[in-house]
Amino acid sequence: MVQKEEQKKLDAILKAHHYDPASVIAVMQAIQAEYRYLPEEMLRYIAKKLKLSEAKIYGVATFYENFSLEPKGKYVIKVCDGTACHVRKSIPILEEFRAQLGVSAEKPTTEDMLFTLETVSCLGACGLAPVCTVNDKVHPAMTPEKARELVAELKEEAAHEV
Repeated sequence: MVQKEEQKKLDAILKAHHYDPASVIAVMQAIQAEYRYLPEEMLRYIAKKLKLSEAKIYGVATFYENFSLEPKGKYVIKVCDGTACHVRKSIPILEEFRAQLGVSAEKPTTEDMLFTLETVSCLGACGLAPVCTVNDKVHPAMTPEKARELVAELKEEAAHEV
């Protein structure tokens, strides 16, 4: 059940898209931008409001890799493991991030919801390999040492925002 406060946010998002079922992807992108994932109860709510089946909504949510049905951290770190990055040793970088954050492939998000670590097939920055992104900002020529420094910087940034 969607709470009143969330319902108001969802209604504002739906209104901004004119309750148009053809705008379902844009609506879902707006929800994910607000909550960092697509909560199940919100998907049911927009299905009803857009007069679409829940199956259709879930089909869209699961088809596009950019959508997440699981909560993500404030900082989403994506480590590229495409060919160029892999041959330039992206795996030790991934392992360093995991060690610094205390996450794994099975549990990619930290308990405090500050970080989510993902691997991706390609970030399209092969000339800068190995690369990672933090909330879509590219960090080129990564090393395990740079990964350690980046985590420390992000933790410091988060501490100052509190």
